[in-house]
Amino acid sequence: MLVNYLRLLLLPFSLIYGLAITLRKKLYDWGIMRSVKFDLPIICVGNLAVGGSGKTPTTEYLVRLLGDYKIAILSRGYGRKTKGFILADATATAETIGDEPLQYHQKFEDVTVAVCEDRVAGIEKLKENHDLIILDDAFQHRAVNAGLNILLFEFRKLGTLQFLLPAGNLRDIFASRKRADILLVTKSPVPLLHVAQQASVNELQPNNNQPVLHSYLKYGDLQHLYNNECRTLDSINDFEIFLLTGIANPAPLIEELEKYSKAVKHEEFADHYAFKEEDIKKFKSAFDKGVKKDKIIITTEKDSKRLKAAGFKDLLVNLPVYFLPIEVELFEEDKITFDELILNYVKSNRRNR
Repeated sequence: MLVNYLRLLLLPFSLIYGLAITLRKKLYDWGIMRSVKFDLPIICVGNLAVGGSGKTPTTEYLVRLLGDYKIAILSRGYGRKTKGFILADATATAETIGDEPLQYHQKFEDVTVAVCEDRVAGIEKLKENHDLIILDDAFQHRAVNAGLNILLFEFRKLGTLQFLLPAGNLRDIFASRKRADILLVTKSPVPLLHVAQQASVNELQPNNNQPVLHSYLKYGDLQHLYNNECRTLDSINDFEIFLLTGIANPAPLIEELEKYSKAVKHEEFADHYAFKEEDIKKFKSAFDKGVKKDKIIITTEKDSKRLKAAGFKDLLVNLPVYFLPIEVELFEEDKITFDELILNYVKSNRRNR
């Protein structure tokens, strides 16, 4: 909490940052800076804040929805130690392509996954052999004129006072939402009351052609980090849970786990954090000192990619360490609207090949 108050001292820098991105936005709007349009469907999944809005499970939802097409996912590859265009293959690790692209690559064998800081250059390399390209986290990358922009907003943060970087977590001005084709509110409560739905619409003030749709998180079964063992969340009732995360917003995950146990001990790191051996040793020591007989280590699917890549197997292999997969689902009427918008866009913009 103290850190949040100290960040308010940075408000003058947020003002300068806001002026800079507003000017950049105008340069693109006026055509002074060039935005490239491509002759195949390009779907951009993005948000205005730094991390935590659910872009990864939303991208995975799109992949499942569009399974009849040859898809490429193009990401910047945040947190990787490489540069330039890289195509994911059997040798890919979180260090070479980033944790989220690695998750896509390992989950969808028929989907091409690539990383490149320059999205235009990346699309040029992918466009000939694919029916469509999904841009992961590229709403601010105005050099590409995406055909369909899906902009994500986390439900619990709507209606709260948010500041631009560095005083806050917004990397773009709120007015930029007007560029989006679909406004998707994520991590909504279940059930979602009509008054809460309407509150989202009132906050976002969409254009007449901008649908405001709502999604929620659906949790899967726990999966062991090193083998094929799975177990349900019901099976860990009253366990002592040692939670290890390096994601932007672990609050929804903690809320889910607290449905099964009140003994959740959370070791929190920054988003995309590169775990170190001393971190894991300290965490393992805390687990060993756990007071309950029934205890378990849980991490996120994204974090599991970095844990496996970093060579911690000797420290963790004999422990009950699992990751919890999540999926995005939309409420019934919103799902019909969303799916129809996506499928119609791809069908009507697909090249004759």
